Amino acid sequence: MEIWEVCLTGVALAMDAVAAGMTDGMAEPRMGLKKVVLIAGVFGFMQFIMPLFGYSFGTFFSFLVEKIAPWLSFVLLLAIGGKSVLEFSGQQEKRTLKLSCPRPVSAGEIVLQGIATSLDALAVGVTFLAVETENGLPMSVIWCSVLIGAVTFVLSACAVFAGNRIGGRFADRARLVGGLVLIAIGAKILGEGIL
Repeated sequence: MEIWEVCLTGVALAMDAVAAGMTDGMAEPRMGLKKVVLIAGVFGFMQFIMPLFGYSFGTFFSFLVEKIAPWLSFVLLLAIGGKSVLEFSGQQEKRTLKLSCPRPVSAGEIVLQGIATSLDALAVGVTFLAVETENGLPMSVIWCSVLIGAVTFVLSACAVFAGNRIGGRFADRARLVGGLVLIAIGAKILGEGIL
């Protein structure tokens, strides 16, 4: 395995976090820089720590990732996305003002999204263990994980900014779209896990 392959692995692992970050940006049009950094930081940290867990607990996490992680990701993202869809429906029923004031994305939602979108990185940690045993990694597993976390941080921050720009244009529907996207990500993760 070469460094560029670790970078590409980081990009591939970051895609679910990127989609979740974009929906967060859409859902909160007036999001400040601190919140953008928080979201990207949580997503990057989760993508950093999960390969280390997979590497450290190898065989156990191999079974966990194959059997349970896709279902857990699906349930978490379904719950977060479903809540957003229900909130949008409730806003539509209660709407008395022309302009809506969307509810900010909570820290709890950000952490759950970070966990749900990074569970597949456990499998990458198991892969790192196998690669290191067979022909070696280009750097220590910690630095490989740092690289994956950094890639996720940068891509997620860009996605939150992009979602923020898009969300400002249709703020009243952003939470609905975001919820549906999170449900779709969960279904994709579950489908990949089953197949």
